[in-house]
Amino acid sequence: MLLQKVTDINLIDISIILLYLVGIIWWGLRNAKNKSSTDYFLAGRNMGWAMVGLSLFSASISTSTLIGHSGATYKYGLVIFNYNLVSVLVMVFFAWIFLPFYIKSRIFTMPEFLERRFDARAKYYFSSISIVGGVFMDIAATLYGSAMIFSIIFPGISIRAVVIISALIVASYTIPGGLASVIKTEVVQAVILIVGSMILAFIAWQNVGSWAVLAERLADTDRLHLIRNLNDEAVPWPAMITAIPILGFYFWGNNQQLVQRVLSAKSVDSGRKGVLLTGFLTMFTLYLIFIPAMRAFVAFPDTLPADGIYPRMVTTWMPVGLLGIMLAAMISALTASLSGCLNSLSTLFTMDFYRKIDPKADSKKLVRVGQISATVILTMGAIWAPFIEKFGTLVNYYQQLLSYVGPPIVAAFMLGLFWKRANGTGIFTGLLSTIGIALFMMFYGLDNTFLGRIHFLYMAPINFLFTMTIMVIVSLLSEKPAKEKTEGMTLTREFFREESAAFKKVRWYSDFRLWSLLLIIFCFVIMFIYR
Repeated sequence: MLLQKVTDINLIDISIILLYLVGIIWWGLRNAKNKSSTDYFLAGRNMGWAMVGLSLFSASISTSTLIGHSGATYKYGLVIFNYNLVSVLVMVFFAWIFLPFYIKSRIFTMPEFLERRFDARAKYYFSSISIVGGVFMDIAATLYGSAMIFSIIFPGISIRAVVIISALIVASYTIPGGLASVIKTEVVQAVILIVGSMILAFIAWQNVGSWAVLAERLADTDRLHLIRNLNDEAVPWPAMITAIPILGFYFWGNNQQLVQRVLSAKSVDSGRKGVLLTGFLTMFTLYLIFIPAMRAFVAFPDTLPADGIYPRMVTTWMPVGLLGIMLAAMISALTASLSGCLNSLSTLFTMDFYRKIDPKADSKKLVRVGQISATVILTMGAIWAPFIEKFGTLVNYYQQLLSYVGPPIVAAFMLGLFWKRANGTGIFTGLLSTIGIALFMMFYGLDNTFLGRIHFLYMAPINFLFTMTIMVIVSLLSEKPAKEKTEGMTLTREFFREESAAFKKVRWYSDFRLWSLLLIIFCFVIMFIYR
C-alpha cells in the first residue's frame, strides 16, 4: 500500500480524531433541513456568500486531491499548480456569465438546464453519465481513499471494514439532513483543512528551509517553474491555454457536486462572491499544498512512490497532537467530498428521473426518494470500493473515458448560452458522437494515432472542437429551436443592461467586479513570479 503505516500513533491523536468524528456528525444533524425538496436538495436557497465559498472550497478538496496533487508536484514540480491557477480564471468567467443564468432559472440540477435550453435527451445523457461516474468513481474512490487514511491509524484493518465505517459516518448526517447539513459541515471541514494545511506548510518550512534554500537546492531543474516547454511531460504550455480552461469549466461550471452549492445561494451576488472566495482560497493552495510538496522532494528525494509523499510528510513531520489534527484534516477532506457527492447524485436521480416518473409527487415524497436513492448510491459505491485495488487499470480507463466526455458537455453549455441557433437535435448528436471517440481512444490509446503520440491534455480541445463542429452543423441542418427554448436562456444585450443597472446600487467595496479584477491580477502576479 502506498501510504506509510504508523504503528505507534498516540492516544492523544486518536482522541482528537474521534472527537472530530463525533462533533461533525452532531453538527450535521443539528443543521438538517428536510421539510421540503428545496430545503433538502438546495438548503432552502438561502446560503450567504461565505457559506457558499467555504463549502465550494471544501467540496473541491478531496483526500485524493491532497494525496494526488502533492504526489504529482513531488514527481513533476510546481507545473501541476497550473490546474488550479487557470481554473481560478475560469471561475471568474463562470461567476460573470453562467452563474446568473443558473440561479435565476431556479433549476435543481445542471442537466435540468440542458433540458430547458434544448430537450430531455441532453438532460438524460448528462445526468446518466454523472450518476454512473459518481457512483463507480467518485464515491467508490473516496471510500477507498478512506481505507488508505485509516490504515495509518489502525494498521491491519481491512479495506471493507473501513469502507463500511466511512459510509456509515457520512450517511448518518448527509442522508437525513440534505444539502444544509452538507454545507454546514463543509464550512467546519474547510476551516480544519486550512488550519491543518497551514501547520503542515509551516513545519515543512522549518524542516527544509526558506524559499531561497529551496530555490538553491533545485536551481538546476525546472521544478519551480509554472511555464514549461512545448514537450513537457506534465503540462506543456499550450495546454494551459487550450486544455485546462475546458477541463476547469467542466469541473467548476458543469459539475453537479460543486454547482449545487452555488444554486443554494440566496442571490446571484451571494453566489458570485462565494465563487470568488473559493478562487482566492484555491490560489493559496500553492503555499498550503504545492510548495510543501516541493520541500518534501528536497527532504525525501526519490525515496517512495509519488502518491505516498503526503502521508509521509504528515507521519514524519507532525508531532503528537498535531498529527491528530492533520489526520482529522485528511478525514475532513474525505467526508466533505463524499457527503457532497452523495447529495448531488441523489439530487440528480430524484429531480431528473423520478420527478418525471411521478410528476405529482409532493416535496415530502421527493425528499424520501432522495434519501432512499442516497442510501442505494452509497451502498453501490461501498460494494465497488474494495475492488479498486485489484482493478486499478480499469479505473484508470474509466477516468480516461470521463475526460473525453467532459469537453462535449462544456461545448453544449457554451453553445446553449452564446448561440440561439443551437437546438436539441444538434446538441444530442454531438454528445452521442463522443462516445465512439472515447471508446476508440480508450482501447487504442494516445500513442498510436496517425499524428503520433498525443499528450492527453490536447485531447480536450480536439474533442471540444470536434463535438462543437458536429453540434453546429446538425443544428443548422435541422429546425430552429422554439422561442421558449432561447428566451431567458441565452446571452443578450439586455442581460448586460440589467447587470449594469444593478451594479449602480452597489457600494464600491462590495462590488464583485472589483474582487474579480483583484483575483485576476493575483493570478497573473503568481504566474509572473513563478514563470
